[in-house]
Amino acid sequence: MPSPFDVINPPKEKLQRLYCGEVIPQGWIRDQMKRDLKGFIGHLDQLVPDLINQDDIYGKNRLTKKVKTKRLGNVRQGHDIDAQYLWWNSETQSNWRDGFIRHAILLDDQSALRKAAGYIQRILRLQDADGYLGIYDTDLRYRFSDENGELWSKATLLRGLLAWYEYSRDERVLQSIISAVKNVMHHYPVNASDPFQSKNLKSGGLTHGLMFTDVLDRLHQITGDRKYLDYGLFLYRSFSAHEFEEDALLSNILDPEYKLKGHGVHTYEHLRSLTLVYYATGNPELKKALQIFVSRIEKEITPAGGPVGDEWILERTANATHTGYEYCSLQEMLDSWAVLMQKTGESAWGDSIENLFFNAAQGARHPQGHAIAYCKTDNSLAMTGTLNGARQTKKKQLRFKYSPTHQDVAVCCVPNAGRIAPYFVNAMWRKDESGLVATLLGPCELNTRLHGTSVRIGEETGYPFSNRFTFHISLGRSIEFTLRVRKPSWVKRLLVSESYREENGYLLIRKKWKKQNSVKLEFFAEPQVKFTGENECYITSGALVYALPVKSRNVVSKKYPIAGYADILCTPVLNTDYSLDVQRVNISGVSKLKTKNPFSANQLHVTLYNRRKKKFEQVTLIPIGGTLLRRVTFIAEQNTRHPLISKEFPQRAKRKKL
Repeated sequence: MPSPFDVINPPKEKLQRLYCGEVIPQGWIRDQMKRDLKGFIGHLDQLVPDLINQDDIYGKNRLTKKVKTKRLGNVRQGHDIDAQYLWWNSETQSNWRDGFIRHAILLDDQSALRKAAGYIQRILRLQDADGYLGIYDTDLRYRFSDENGELWSKATLLRGLLAWYEYSRDERVLQSIISAVKNVMHHYPVNASDPFQSKNLKSGGLTHGLMFTDVLDRLHQITGDRKYLDYGLFLYRSFSAHEFEEDALLSNILDPEYKLKGHGVHTYEHLRSLTLVYYATGNPELKKALQIFVSRIEKEITPAGGPVGDEWILERTANATHTGYEYCSLQEMLDSWAVLMQKTGESAWGDSIENLFFNAAQGARHPQGHAIAYCKTDNSLAMTGTLNGARQTKKKQLRFKYSPTHQDVAVCCVPNAGRIAPYFVNAMWRKDESGLVATLLGPCELNTRLHGTSVRIGEETGYPFSNRFTFHISLGRSIEFTLRVRKPSWVKRLLVSESYREENGYLLIRKKWKKQNSVKLEFFAEPQVKFTGENECYITSGALVYALPVKSRNVVSKKYPIAGYADILCTPVLNTDYSLDVQRVNISGVSKLKTKNPFSANQLHVTLYNRRKKKFEQVTLIPIGGTLLRRVTFIAEQNTRHPLISKEFPQRAKRKKL
């Protein structure tokens, strides 16, 4: 009987991922990353030294059966428990290091690069003679009966090492990664082991471990060795043979009655594993599963691009007020959309990525301080620990606030907040068979090689605050290639300084380029009113979602030893209930203010109906990334057709089947 895991006809990946450092940020993205490197990303090891500096979990503090307690990422934890559970600090450390390393590379920060290089060399020295890199001593490693972090601690560690190899091209680093993976494959042999064996169906570290496929996917792309895809297929098959409470189990995906309910970050990261195994096999059953899984996930996306998960999905669908999203989920969702775009080449995934990064991800940062929200909602009406200021329960909720660590919950979201910008930047450009592809838009610089010569493309733009672009193209010698630029779905009309044609959501410019070239491009957008499907609507212009700021009283609830770092609670001063009469839509064009934060500069002036005062008022909306508290959606008073209304569910173009 045919198996869904049989290799049939693996499809070819449409786009080629570039190495870390080939695309570097410019403009406002660079400025923000520099602030973050000087802020919480550069100081997390000092803010939570007990979790990072004082726990050498990959070295002298490897876990043994004798270890029964440890300071973990949650200040309330650390009582006596089985050592195989004590993997948390490896995630905190390695995800933070991954983001730190990538910031250092992309900003060419010499001090940070020296720190990163020292860390890499130390990790190489910690590797055992047999290739083992991990957090367990010899009495525990690969000998688990239950929850553990064996694969997860390796996945988070090796993603950072891969970034350093791509930047440095140091063969010792690549060989270290290959040796570590070989060690895993030896101890968990294909078809003769069960890496996901567990008595506990709720095994977060164990099922996080499926993301070892990230490492396998990248190693296959770098080396071309098919064995890494085959091992990823084995891991997903082993994972799916169990009855975990995980949405990505193949049996759950293929069950037509099943609704997403799991830990959001697992659900969204596991999309990458499913994508990998379909592209490793071309099996129609896995293609069907991927289509189903994507369609379910899309129902979890809020207007600002945030995927439901605060922390659990719980069979809910996206709601701007009542479903929050975790910063970990933002990073994992962005990376999964980027992998789908890289493999399928479909331009519509770029809209999803930009919506998440420019809106939800920016809106979950403190716009002035060194802090992020662990959980956030589109309609953020209070940030006092609970969802929009709801009453506390016996199980105290602390996730909805601003903090540089969130150690009272878990130090997982802050490290992932350090990963999201570098991952976005890397995904801004790809290669294909005919040339170069600008997949995501924004200020950046590409330095790569094509047809045996050097290529530098400076993308000069203020996007998404401005929709004008100049591509400055410098070549080592004159060559012919195609420049493809993604056309966002919201574009009404455009101007291009070169002859072009449109194809599948891209603008294609094919020519023999001189050594020095310049291409000018402008997209034109109109403010749009969009519906959520719940008798609510929201307003966008171009790639930005606009929000009504809610004035707040901000209180420092905790100070840190380093000046400028604090936990902050935000209570609304006045939260007016507005609606939008969609038969009388009155939106001005975008105006701009001079301000340091570009997310506070763009303004839309809109007429809303004050439901308490029972009168129309003109209010000013700004991009969601410029707000602490805000209202994104408004009740739609008249659900009727209007020239400015788009009834398509949030900001997604129609997609072809995968």
